[in-house]
Amino acid sequence: MTNDSKWIHDWNDHDNNAVADWRVGLEFYDESLRDGIQSPSATDPSIGDKERVLALQDEIGIQHTDIGLPGAGPRAVADVTHLAKFARDGGLKINLTCAARTHPNDIKPIIEISQKVGVPIEVMAFLGSSPIRLFTEGWDVERLETLTRDAVRLAVSNGLPCTFVTEDTVRSDPATLKRLFRVALDEGAKGLCICDTVGHATPSGVRNLIHWVSETVGELGHPDTVIDWHGHNDRGLGLINAIAAAMHGAKRVHGTILGVGERVGNTQIDLLLVNMRLMGVEWEGDLNKLRDYAELGAQATSTPLPFNYPVFGTDAFRTGTGVHAAAVIKALKKGDAALADAVYSGVPAHMFGLEQAIEVGHMGGRSNVIYWLQYRGIEPVEELVNAVFDHAKSTSRVLSNDEVMAVVEDWRAQSAAGSVTDPGGEASASL
Repeated sequence: MTNDSKWIHDWNDHDNNAVADWRVGLEFYDESLRDGIQSPSATDPSIGDKERVLALQDEIGIQHTDIGLPGAGPRAVADVTHLAKFARDGGLKINLTCAARTHPNDIKPIIEISQKVGVPIEVMAFLGSSPIRLFTEGWDVERLETLTRDAVRLAVSNGLPCTFVTEDTVRSDPATLKRLFRVALDEGAKGLCICDTVGHATPSGVRNLIHWVSETVGELGHPDTVIDWHGHNDRGLGLINAIAAAMHGAKRVHGTILGVGERVGNTQIDLLLVNMRLMGVEWEGDLNKLRDYAELGAQATSTPLPFNYPVFGTDAFRTGTGVHAAAVIKALKKGDAALADAVYSGVPAHMFGLEQAIEVGHMGGRSNVIYWLQYRGIEPVEELVNAVFDHAKSTSRVLSNDEVMAVVEDWRAQSAAGSVTDPGGEASASL
């Protein structure tokens, strides 16, 4: 393995204002089966796909998942009940949660499902808290306090853990937030979820808010309160904001697969997990399954997985460029997969069960062709390399594997007709 510190001078530095031990105890919360499928373009997955999503979340090591909002109606109740039984019967370790308005009609179904199935389900009771929301709805803070008190009390008195969720926290005033936090925590809420509901925050705003919440819960006499961060991506800052939240004291960070969700979506939990691992956060789970999870999420919600999506898009570790490919090939010839991963990539593919791919195309060199052939057990004799290289240069794109093989087969046929030895031999017969 390559010693990265020997070959790479890393200018990345930790924020001087970050919490010193921010990696310790950091956990992840997946909203794919609730907030994710609220995307107006997403398909609500079949119950079978929801089972597969839940199982992969557990294998990857995601600690918490939202399995739905049963207050939405009979179908939601049926799916949440089914998934709770699936998790119970499968011995899944992942903690189950459900979203709910601060209203008995949303919280009572969660209590009933939990009691029926015999598993705890955390209540995520949400309430709009920003001045713009209060003005629009015609609410006052006293009403919000009453809703908060009644909701948290109902969940806790029935033995369920409860996190109080303030919608649009990042645009809410401190005085209102403090009043609502006091009520929720005094009634037994174990945590507070800080929300960037409309994707308004910047990383500095996240830092300021998380630090303020951390200080405030201490002042209120509840220093052990778990602080969640739930962010949206309207300004394209969802991922970096989630990282900032973790570094500055949030202990549970939310996201959805591929970032699918309301409007332009949420924090991409798959990319959050990648970055957290690269930043030294450790947890139990098989990150080789992340590619499977991304592909399942795309299929189950009818969400396209872009070819240039980081890490899990088809082009993430592909190159058809001669200079790039030559460097990767030279690294591979040194017998060092980690070096090959690092020379032209900021993410080590092998860490996530993936590998570098060298393609043949109009921007490539002969080294691309030679590597492509050798990787498939085909001897790269000069005449064959020239045939593939010349064909690639006559195009305006990267060739598919089938197209390259067509050139190989054509050359073989011509060689056979001219009594030239087949360079592939038996090694190529199974291709």
